[in-house]
Amino acid sequence: MGLCILLSCFTLNLSAQKAKSVPQAEMNAIYEQVKTPFKYGLVMVPEDVEHKMDCPTVFRKGKFWYMTYFVYSGRGYETCLAKSSDLLHWVNQGKLLSFSDAGLWDDNQKAGYNALQNTEWGGNYALAQFDGKYWMSYFGGKEKGYETEPLSIGMAYTKKEPSSVQEWTRLPKPVLTSADADVRWWENRNKLFKSTVIEDKENLTGHRFVMYYNAVGDSLVNNKKTRWYERIGMAVSDNMVEWKRYQKNPVVQHPVGITGDAVIQKINGNYVMFYFGAFWQDRKGAFNRFAVSKDLVNWTDWNGESLIESSEKYDELYAHKSFVLKHNGIVYHFYCAVNKQDQRGIAVATSKDLGKSKVVFKADTSK
Repeated sequence: MGLCILLSCFTLNLSAQKAKSVPQAEMNAIYEQVKTPFKYGLVMVPEDVEHKMDCPTVFRKGKFWYMTYFVYSGRGYETCLAKSSDLLHWVNQGKLLSFSDAGLWDDNQKAGYNALQNTEWGGNYALAQFDGKYWMSYFGGKEKGYETEPLSIGMAYTKKEPSSVQEWTRLPKPVLTSADADVRWWENRNKLFKSTVIEDKENLTGHRFVMYYNAVGDSLVNNKKTRWYERIGMAVSDNMVEWKRYQKNPVVQHPVGITGDAVIQKINGNYVMFYFGAFWQDRKGAFNRFAVSKDLVNWTDWNGESLIESSEKYDELYAHKSFVLKHNGIVYHFYCAVNKQDQRGIAVATSKDLGKSKVVFKADTSK
C-alpha cells in the first residue's frame, strides 16, 4: 500500500509539473517575437583594455533612454549611467555606485541593476517607486579584484529621479549572503551575483516583490565536487528591505556551467526570463537564452537556437548577459560582448536590419 501511495504521489507531481509547463507552440511563438538576427555592433566601448563594461539595464524617462551598467577598472566594480535618444548612440553620464573607503562590506564592489521596472513587452520601460523611493539591487563586496569573494546582494535607493547622476543611498547591510541561516545548497561558495527585482502584481508568490538572482555553489559529479556552478533562484519581500529565499531549489539551472543574469518581460500573458548560459556540456562559450513561466515559479526552458551567440570579432569570446526590449516595433537585444583580447563592451542586436555600427574596440582596427 505504501509503495502504491508513493507512486500515486509521484504521478500527481509529474502531472502538476506538466500542467504548469508552457506548450511548445507558445515557446515557438515567443521565440519568433524576441529573436534578433541582425547584429548592429558595439554601442558602448571602454576607454582602454583595463576598463571592462558589463551587464546593461535599460529604462526610459520622458523622451530619453538610460542605461545603467558597471565597469571593472582593476580595483572592482562601479555602477554607471549612460543616456541615449535612439537606443543606438549612448553617452556616459557618470557614476551611481562608486568605490568607498569606509571599511564597509561593499567598499570595492558595487554592481547594480535597476529594480521595479515595468515588465510589459513594448511598454514604457519606466521605473516604479515604492515607499517614495526608486530602488536598485546590487552585488557588493569588500575585497579588491575581479569578483573577489565574498560577494553578497545589497539594496540601494534614491528619492531623486533615477535618470540623474547621483550617488545612490545604500542599505547598511546586505539583504542576502552566503552565511544566511536560510542559504540553499546551490549557493554555498560565497558568491551571489546578479539580481533582478520585479513587483508581483498578480500575487502569484504571495509576496509583493520577487528577486531572481544567481549564485555559485558546489555540485557532485561521479561523487566528486566540481569547481563551480551558477544557478538562478528566487527570493521574496514585502518591503524591499527584508528578503527571504523562496523554495529550496533553483528555478532555472543546467547540468554544468553557468545559468545566470535573469531579466523579466511579460509577453502575451507569459513571463519571459532572458538569461545567459556558459560552458554547458553541449555548447561552447557564452550565449543568451530564455525560459517562460505562467506563475513566476515554474519555468519552461527554450530548447531551440540561442538568441545571441559569438559570431563577430568584437564578441568572438563571449556574447552574453542580455537586456531585451521592444520599441516602435523593433526588438533591441543589448548584451556584453567580449573579444579574444578580453576587451568587454556593450553591443546590441535587433529584429530589423539597422545597418552596422562602425564603432570598434580601440585595439581592433577591423571594420
